[in-house]
Amino acid sequence: MNDTFAPSTCLAAAPAMHMGRRRHGLAALRSLIAEHRKQAYFRFELKRMARDNPYLIDDIGLTKKEVEAEIAKLPFWQR
Repeated sequence: MNDTFAPSTCLAAAPAMHMGRRRHGLAALRSLIAEHRKQAYFRFELKRMARDNPYLIDDIGLTKKEVEAEIAKLPFWQR
């Protein structure tokens, strides 16, 4: 018998390991995007709250300066 064309164990395992890293990378990327969207939504709602009900800002324990700093982190088209 000739085992020349039989896949070796380390070569057969290599694609599975590579796919595992890729999945982990994609999961991390999805998590990063979700966190970014959550922060953007928080800043957008904070801006709306500061405009419509400024007295609520004090109720949540933030100063006007802190709110302005967070709103400044919004993209320029949402400020």
